[in-house]
Amino acid sequence: MTNMYRALRRRLLTPAMSETKVSVRGFHEKTPEGTELLETVGRMFLTGYGYAAESRRPLDAEAQLEALPVRFRGFAYEGAAMGFAVRDGLPLGSRRSVAEFLTGRAGSHSYMVYVGVGWALARLPRFRWPAVTANVPDDLLRGLVLDGYGFHQAYFHPDKYVHGQYREPSFPWPADIGQAGIDEIIDQGIGRAMWFVGGADPDYVANLIDKFPKDRHSDLYSGAALAATYAGGVDERELKVFWDRAGEHRAFVAQASAFAATARSRAGLVVPHNELATRVLCGMSVADATDVSLRNQPDGPVGGDVPAYTVWRRRIAEEFRALGQC
Repeated sequence: MTNMYRALRRRLLTPAMSETKVSVRGFHEKTPEGTELLETVGRMFLTGYGYAAESRRPLDAEAQLEALPVRFRGFAYEGAAMGFAVRDGLPLGSRRSVAEFLTGRAGSHSYMVYVGVGWALARLPRFRWPAVTANVPDDLLRGLVLDGYGFHQAYFHPDKYVHGQYREPSFPWPADIGQAGIDEIIDQGIGRAMWFVGGADPDYVANLIDKFPKDRHSDLYSGAALAATYAGGVDERELKVFWDRAGEHRAFVAQASAFAATARSRAGLVVPHNELATRVLCGMSVADATDVSLRNQPDGPVGGDVPAYTVWRRRIAEEFRALGQC
């Protein structure tokens, strides 16, 4: 494949950088610094997506991804995963791009890779989904595909999914999980996107969440906490405001913060803000929060309609309750 063809493929497949601008999306703007951070996250995501669209083979994108700043590298891997998943879902795609990508350095970014696959599902027609989901056999991490789908829908369609509080009436994948379990994880993705929609303003985000039906609050607060820890955009006082607003949902706020810490730790991408966030939201360091997360990870199939990912989340939340952190 010629360089010219790959460059053309990148141009045709990659969304415009302007799509990441807060003003274009109509998101809440807290401060210029906060806006710049959230827009940088979006640019890094699309940068990774572009690397995937242009690369000849998935592992060819590694050197470019590894050269990106530590704080934003995970988002670039997420974007690259979306790009490879889209390539797998195209009629002439290889159907093995994501799987090959995970054999390299992306393996340590597997959480973000699975989220990126969820973005791709949101962009591909449903009859093409089997070509993509065949690459996500992990019973535990496939829950993150649903998270990624929810994030995409709330980020690009906030009037419908955030302000309109829309919920998918049915979701065809995975077929062995009940709709209620699917809804919970998609809501986590919606909550994660709400951190961006709300401009990383904890009171604004909490106000958005509190307008939803009460049975959705726990998952939405969890998703927002994951973004608050992984992406940042707030200081210690603001994290404490978010913790206070979460109220009875604090166990899942701590759970999500610990999960974000785990994702950062596995990829070697821990930055000072992550330590600040886990200290406020988990009451412990990134290393200790990661330990809580990993020792509660299911080590095999869990059975039933409840996704393994949900079982994992609940176990982490229960430990934080038992520790008296919530």
